[in-house]
Amino acid sequence: MEEDKIARLKSWIDESRSIVFFGGAGVSTESGIPDFRSADGLYAQKYAYPPEEIVSHDFLRRYPAEFYRFYRDKLIVKGAKPNAAHLYLARLEREGRLSAVVTQNIDGLHQAAGSRTVYELHGSLLRNYCVKCGERYDGDYVQDAEDIPYCPKCGGMIRPDVVLYGEGLDGNVIAGAVSAIRHADMLIVGGTSLVVYPAAGLINYYRGHRLVLINLSSTPYDSEADLVIHGKIGEVFSRL
Repeated sequence: MEEDKIARLKSWIDESRSIVFFGGAGVSTESGIPDFRSADGLYAQKYAYPPEEIVSHDFLRRYPAEFYRFYRDKLIVKGAKPNAAHLYLARLEREGRLSAVVTQNIDGLHQAAGSRTVYELHGSLLRNYCVKCGERYDGDYVQDAEDIPYCPKCGGMIRPDVVLYGEGLDGNVIAGAVSAIRHADMLIVGGTSLVVYPAAGLINYYRGHRLVLINLSSTPYDSEADLVIHGKIGEVFSRL
């Protein structure tokens, strides 16, 4: 990790007043939450069905018991705590330098660290709702239920408030994320390979000249960035 890049990143952050952070699974791997696409990620593991198929709207509708078996086994990570990346971003917001976090993660760790303006593109495992009456339930209710969770009020199935394959993103969340990115004076993208659309395409709304990419591997947007640092996002932020 080149010291001049770290120094430039720190200088830009110190000079900024409207930073937006756009993050993916790599932000939470340092908290012990597995990603999806790495060699050891969920998509590389063997199940009766491909994980990509299990986390789809159609699969939940057809095989809810199998969906929830995977959901409890692999998607919910009990005891996960915010890491250095989450804590640093929350600090920047308190200092008035960071205006928003846009995340593809569904673990709620940004809010646990203290971040207040968080656009969760893919929803949250901490929120669940009845598909019949709309009653809301927390993550513990679903995790502690045996097999398929059902609503005690109407008997409808409860599902996580996350965006599954085959479902569209929330329009209000997208609008908020786009507005934040469009008005940012600095955009830091971290812990994401930028291959999942439409989420990855949101960085195209950035109009500034301080686009920073921090990721272990290269991304399709490296050539468009003003600064590229290859490393773990938590380790990079710890050096600031």
